[in-house]
Amino acid sequence: MKKVIIITYYWPPMGGGGVQRWLKTTKYLREYGWEPVIFTTENGEASVVDEGMLKQIPKGVETLRVPIWEPFALYKKLTGKKKEEKLTPGTVSEKGNSLIQNLSVWVRGNLFIPDARKFWIKPASKALNKYLKHNKVDAIVSTGPPHTTHMIALNVIKKHKIPWLADFRDPWTNIDFYHKLKLTNWADKKHKRLEQAVLDNANQVLTVSWSWAEDFHKISDRMPMVITNGYDPEDFIKVGTVTLDKKFTITHAGSLNDDRNPHALWKTLAELSKEIEGFSNDLEIKFIGQVAPIAVQELTQNGLDKNLNLIDNLPHKKVINEIIKSQVLLLPLNDTPNIDGVVPGKLYEYIGAKRPIVCIGKPDGDAAKIINETDAGKVSDFNDVETLTETIKSYYQDYKNNSLTVDSKNYERYSRKLLAGQITEELNKIIN
Repeated sequence: MKKVIIITYYWPPMGGGGVQRWLKTTKYLREYGWEPVIFTTENGEASVVDEGMLKQIPKGVETLRVPIWEPFALYKKLTGKKKEEKLTPGTVSEKGNSLIQNLSVWVRGNLFIPDARKFWIKPASKALNKYLKHNKVDAIVSTGPPHTTHMIALNVIKKHKIPWLADFRDPWTNIDFYHKLKLTNWADKKHKRLEQAVLDNANQVLTVSWSWAEDFHKISDRMPMVITNGYDPEDFIKVGTVTLDKKFTITHAGSLNDDRNPHALWKTLAELSKEIEGFSNDLEIKFIGQVAPIAVQELTQNGLDKNLNLIDNLPHKKVINEIIKSQVLLLPLNDTPNIDGVVPGKLYEYIGAKRPIVCIGKPDGDAAKIINETDAGKVSDFNDVETLTETIKSYYQDYKNNSLTVDSKNYERYSRKLLAGQITEELNKIIN
């Protein structure tokens, strides 16, 4: 059995989307002849805690945990947040920021390079080098963000000459909020220099969407391999048969930040509530997870607050149950410059749930491509109220007739087991 070290910041008992890709890959690696060793933090800042995810780690997997110091406690104190308040990763707002918040953004972009987990690089590199002196491994994987993980891998492979696969679940300098970081020229150059070092030195580079692969290609003249995220069929089999919600539920699972606030949807639902008798009484807007206050505010301004059901973060198992029994699943995408490659991990689980998807985003982006290829739902542009209205009307009519279903196809290609096999193919290539 070949052995691979996976350097990941996000690992159970952390929950959320950042955990899923490599937790699910780890689950199937042994079937392809690879034994995983997990290298992660001992005390990382978790935006979501899900103890149930610990049960999904394969038995006997070696896990190395190294302590990390993070500046988030200081940030919370300066910005008046409660100590126990969870922070949403990867979000930077330009609206309504205080002087302290603006200063925090500047510090984040200019001093914490590549990210606020940078203080883990030195102790983690030291611990991993020590481990590798006494333990033979065949390959190393680093998965970011945080891109601190790639810096650790870069330090280690230089010394030990171990084949390295760098996995980008999100871009680095092409991330949607990069332009909001108030970067100096010096900081911008350093971010780009470190990113280039990863792209130049990794034996293989992975990313999760075709447009992002093209973006990386423009940066480094190197085309990464695209291995998308996916869904685990076993998660849905275990749920069994469920009864659909009685209400006309439009459900969003996961974080909804400012950039994903679907303005057109609130206008559409407000108009349909006036236009169609009984629509308002049937409608339930279900948010599971963290929601930007501006979204709730705008929804309320449109008279939809009585239809709103806010649910805090749930264990992954319960989220799966909620999306399976929902009438419609909502996928608002980031209205940002790099929208083409934005494919939220939840899309694949929506497809696995086999409920109709309403996607609000770019009609020819990568997410739309997947939805159209699988016949999993409908896509409307950010401000295309007309198309969105037609979609909601059609789904509502089918709901009233007890015939709201979706006949998905070609979705098996996004099985986590199949995708794990594709990753091991890349690992096999770089060690030969």
